[in-house]
Amino acid sequence: MKLFSSEARMTPGSPRERHVILAAALFALVLAVLDQATKILVLRNIGLHERIAVIPGFFDLTHVTNKGAAWGMFHDLPWIPAGISVLAFILLIVFLRKLSAGWPERCFALLMVASGIVGNCTDRLWHGAVIDFLRFHWRNVVEWPSFNVADSAICCGVTLFVISSFFRPETKSEAKKDDAGDAAKSA
Repeated sequence: MKLFSSEARMTPGSPRERHVILAAALFALVLAVLDQATKILVLRNIGLHERIAVIPGFFDLTHVTNKGAAWGMFHDLPWIPAGISVLAFILLIVFLRKLSAGWPERCFALLMVASGIVGNCTDRLWHGAVIDFLRFHWRNVVEWPSFNVADSAICCGVTLFVISSFFRPETKSEAKKDDAGDAAKSA
């Protein structure tokens, strides 16, 4: 079986699809537990705004909080990112099969995103803000905003989904079949 051939596609409801979804869900669970475990270690061992150089001039462990979304957006309106996160999680789960289009890597990608959402929403619920602790910078001059394992899971999941979309674009016959099926359902 070739990795990027149509043979890799899962049949809806098949044992293979159930196996892939279960494996992806277990992987997502491991990521969520890893996210929370690392945040507990940070909360117990690193003071707020304290920095520990791991690779001087490039990578630090730090302890910062973020009530908003990425790069602090909506910092003063924390209910907006929380609400969007919950809605996104629900939609990901409800439409997992449709969004994955039968491709195994897309199941993993979507559940990685869901895992990250769970990790950051857990922080918002228990701590009132997301705990971030991974800080990359160039000699404290150029800095990437601090992030965490959940953020990494979201970014990696989105990246995997986009890459899959390039290698497995929807064919015109599939799009026409979907449109015909939708039209038949509404008639």
